[in-house]
Amino acid sequence: MSEKDVFNYTAYVGLDWADSKHDVCIQTPESGKREFAVVPHSPEALDDWVNELKSRYGGPFAVGVELSKGPIVSVLQKYDFVVIFPINPSTLAKYREAFQSGRAKDDPTDAEIAVDLLIRHGHRFKPLKPQSAEIRALATLVERRRQLVGEKIRITNRLRPSLKQYYPQILAWFDHIDTPLFCAFMRRWPSLTQALRARASTLKKLFHEQHMYREVVIERRIVAIENSVPLTDDEAIIAPYRLTAEVLVDQLELVLEAVACKHPDYALFKS
Repeated sequence: MSEKDVFNYTAYVGLDWADSKHDVCIQTPESGKREFAVVPHSPEALDDWVNELKSRYGGPFAVGVELSKGPIVSVLQKYDFVVIFPINPSTLAKYREAFQSGRAKDDPTDAEIAVDLLIRHGHRFKPLKPQSAEIRALATLVERRRQLVGEKIRITNRLRPSLKQYYPQILAWFDHIDTPLFCAFMRRWPSLTQALRARASTLKKLFHEQHMYREVVIERRIVAIENSVPLTDDEAIIAPYRLTAEVLVDQLELVLEAVACKHPDYALFKS
């Protein structure tokens, strides 16, 4: 944005976002007077506010905000007369320091500072030009999947200690516990006592249903199960830890299902 571009916008808006409400500051190019308001964070309130600005100032108008994505950005991107200028939080903080006078009552708000930055230094900021919906959706899917993988690790890190308290053998039977096969086994036999009652044919059937066909591995597991001895018979220990393990397995199954990406272009972005 060059010096002459300053007057291409009918209004400049600084937005200090929060979870429940947003502080805003508004200034027109022709006036040095600034207006302040608070807008509740709800789709209806934000829609009313943006349309009120449109009716008052026409458009387009520039909005400075600390975010390049998130709910408030998603709201503003709906309107073709709103141009979003993401401002780095560190830039805003440094600019704020130049104004602060010991936290006096007349210190400018972040919303007002955002307006000042746009008007005085607008050429230093680039308007947000989002990529296509497909690319943005893909980026979000990758980010969400990464977070779910982290959640999977957190769940299994909690699950292992619970199993060690009453059912440690299962950790030796399976090389990995973050698999649908392990979850299916735990759902069917959540304690050693229950596993010992299972017939070899029933155990083998479950392994086959979960696409485990390595007969050597299956036989080794069946033998290990049949020769296992309970760590404890104390229900005061078994019951609470089994309940905890079952809850964690429920969570793990949901996360594993979500992590198993079914996007048609998964092979392209897997790396």
